[in-house]
Amino acid sequence: MEMFFDIIQFGFMQRALISAIAISIICSIVGLFLVLKRHSLFGDALAHVAFGGISLGLFIGIYPLWTAYIVAILSAVGVNKLRESTKIPSDSSIAVLLTSGLAIGVILISISGGFTLNLFSFLFGNILLVSNEDVLMILITDAIVIPVIYLLYKKLILIVFDEKQAKVSGLNVTWINTLFIILASITIIASIRLVGVLLISSLIVIPNITALIIGKGFKKTIFISCAISIFSVVFGIVLSYYVNLAPSGMIVLTMVSLFLLTIIVKNMKFRLNNIVMMGNKQTNQSQSSP
Repeated sequence: MEMFFDIIQFGFMQRALISAIAISIICSIVGLFLVLKRHSLFGDALAHVAFGGISLGLFIGIYPLWTAYIVAILSAVGVNKLRESTKIPSDSSIAVLLTSGLAIGVILISISGGFTLNLFSFLFGNILLVSNEDVLMILITDAIVIPVIYLLYKKLILIVFDEKQAKVSGLNVTWINTLFIILASITIIASIRLVGVLLISSLIVIPNITALIIGKGFKKTIFISCAISIFSVVFGIVLSYYVNLAPSGMIVLTMVSLFLLTIIVKNMKFRLNNIVMMGNKQTNQSQSSP
């Protein structure tokens, strides 16, 4: 604990922790709906599209996250429209989105003469380099995403579990899905600074599937997922500082460790319950026998 209080005296660490906690919260909330909609890879696809947008921004000399926002939102909305207007499966449309963004990025990199330091940091993330402007952008993203999700909470739940019933009940499913896709897009872009393009899906998926394994109901799952995500980012950042390793990698490994630990504990609890039930059954049989 003393080590933690020592490092938060630094301005860069304060910015890193504030932005990381804010990102972990919105990723957990948005990610749970994506996981339940079986769109877990959608975050990864958006991140790769963002890679193309970042490359475009660096190529034309504009702040890369702004171009990433524009490209990701337009691409996500376009693919959602394509999925709804055709019979193309969701996973196939996500694959098109992912490969298209990656292809655009590769082409622009080859034109510009190769990787730059800025592009490398966007690929792998470096939360310790966030600026005050980055922190402000992330907090604004939280202030937009969380209230909108709260207002659409019941409608999103209905769409997630039974989209046909949602349409029958009169909900404008197309509009709500489009709005959610936009929220997911800006969440992904805001998160790139934390774990980078290549690891962004872990922030969306791992805390949520860990929380789902624990299984405490929808609302509790959101809070458990947020808690897992916050612990992982704080622990990963602090540990990476002391062992001098990449923060993004340490964050993801912490999440994976918690995921595996949850599975082990769940299996042990299941086996223990079976042993207790068998013991009770044998005891009842012995008592009932003459």
